[in-house]
Amino acid sequence: MRSKIFVFAALLIVASMVLAACQPAAPAAPEVEKVINFVLGPGDIPGLDPSLAEDTSSIQVAMETFGGLTRLNELTNETQPGMATSWDISDDGTVYTFHLRDNISWVTYDAETSSVVQVKDGDGNVRMVNANDFYYGFMRTLNPETGSPYAYVLAGVVSGAEDYLYTDVSDPETVGIKVIDDYTLEITFNNPAAFNAAIAGMWMGYAEPSWLIEEQGDRWTDTGFFQGYGPFVMKEWVHDASLDMVKNPFWPGTDEIPSPTIDRVHFLFLDDGPGLSEYEAGNADVTKVPLSDLDRVKVDPVLSEELVIAPYFCSYYYGFNTAAEFTDDVRVRRALSYAIDRQALIDNVTKADQIPAQWLSNPGLAGAPTLEEYPDLGIKTDIEAGKAELQSYLDEKGLTVDDVHITLMFNTNEGHQKIAEAIQQMWKDNLGLTVELTNQEWKVFLETTDGPNAPQVFRLGWCLDYPDANNFIGDVFKEGGNSNTIVETDDAGNVIQRGGIQWYNEEFETLIADAAKELDNAKRTEMYARAEEIAAYEDAVFAPIYWYSRVVVTKPYVTRTFSVSGQEYFEKWDIDMSAKSAAE
Repeated sequence: MRSKIFVFAALLIVASMVLAACQPAAPAAPEVEKVINFVLGPGDIPGLDPSLAEDTSSIQVAMETFGGLTRLNELTNETQPGMATSWDISDDGTVYTFHLRDNISWVTYDAETSSVVQVKDGDGNVRMVNANDFYYGFMRTLNPETGSPYAYVLAGVVSGAEDYLYTDVSDPETVGIKVIDDYTLEITFNNPAAFNAAIAGMWMGYAEPSWLIEEQGDRWTDTGFFQGYGPFVMKEWVHDASLDMVKNPFWPGTDEIPSPTIDRVHFLFLDDGPGLSEYEAGNADVTKVPLSDLDRVKVDPVLSEELVIAPYFCSYYYGFNTAAEFTDDVRVRRALSYAIDRQALIDNVTKADQIPAQWLSNPGLAGAPTLEEYPDLGIKTDIEAGKAELQSYLDEKGLTVDDVHITLMFNTNEGHQKIAEAIQQMWKDNLGLTVELTNQEWKVFLETTDGPNAPQVFRLGWCLDYPDANNFIGDVFKEGGNSNTIVETDDAGNVIQRGGIQWYNEEFETLIADAAKELDNAKRTEMYARAEEIAAYEDAVFAPIYWYSRVVVTKPYVTRTFSVSGQEYFEKWDIDMSAKSAAE
């Protein structure tokens, strides 16, 4: 017989188990959000519309929230699969057939549920990114009414695109972009160029949500409306202050574009000085180092260990408005370029191991000349030659240096200001010229320098879109290029009004067109070298200054890659939260 005490104890145990089962489970400890606080630069992002993006800030966000048919590896510049798993190339090298992923959905951030959700159509079906969405994006960029600043890149390489963009041809069927089926897109190029696949993956050819654009118009990229499909989703854009993008849980991850481990990227719109202050205060994880602080950072026992200085494929230059007073004469332009002491600028101002540039295209790009092969190409610092050029102009015009009034414009940034002030002083010391400095906020600056009233001299930088000299000397300075815009044409495609440097050189245009067709890299290099000589020296439509280096500090708890193009792939980054907590 059992003991009454044992039975009672057993009943108490059973009762307690039942009671415990009826109680709500203790909430799981919330996971700590992994956030990268990234200083993007001063001023607001001009926009997030892929068809309209032209600056590094806009493109950075677009690359992470959308995605192209192909994608460049950020370390090697190899063209890899993006939204296309593979592509076939015709025997003549001009027709590319892209096979798209069929498991990528459109997504948006839902503020009510504080979560990323899939976009659904009117019937409740999840919208999957397909070939029609890419076709819409390409054709919207090429539509003249869109006013895309990068449409010229597609116009120069895609069959029929130039006529569609610049003339009265309005039939989209004439453009060599075709939807074969829901997940197959065909693009016919003018020539069998090595860079075709890379151009097909650029942001102005991203898939775009036609239903949303038709409904919301220009507001479609605003907070509360934005729809994308990349590894991240735009959550909130506080104009002039910050932008947040969060991890897309519906991004399946690929070998080339993994699913992010970072939960949120918080972009801060700060100049380099305030950015470094936030970094040192523990409020930013990555920022550029301003010129004024570089010497201090190099010797600081902590910051020096977090500093990285490394070259990457960007070029710093000053463009000349060849239609403006004074700079409409090549002797003045050449004098200004000659009088810039590039090495002194690097040694005393930028101090980050940049390389003095004699032309635009960074050595190391396919088809680009190198300093070893072409030591005398382009233009170098030569004070006496600069004085002679300017004096020749003054004598012919019957002027003195005091009669020459020139304005140099830069986008508002303390680094660009220090460079401009140093070059302003060089022009004063070396040529006797008094040059006025002015600056504008980034978005306004882009509009000004693209237009017919661009200042006589204006600062710009160009970073890699695809790893070829054509992307630099061709895409920047050819007719309709990024710094040589076409503002208006007539119905026959004749240029009525130009913007930017406002320049045309028939030999240059022929060289750029022929080099794009040439498959022999040695011959292409010769052509691009000749084109660089025309633009940098003979016509001197720009003053090359230096080939960039990256100067950035990163917190030691951040694991990251360093992109050679300047655009970061945050889905490949991570944070050691234990190390971060210890640091705090």
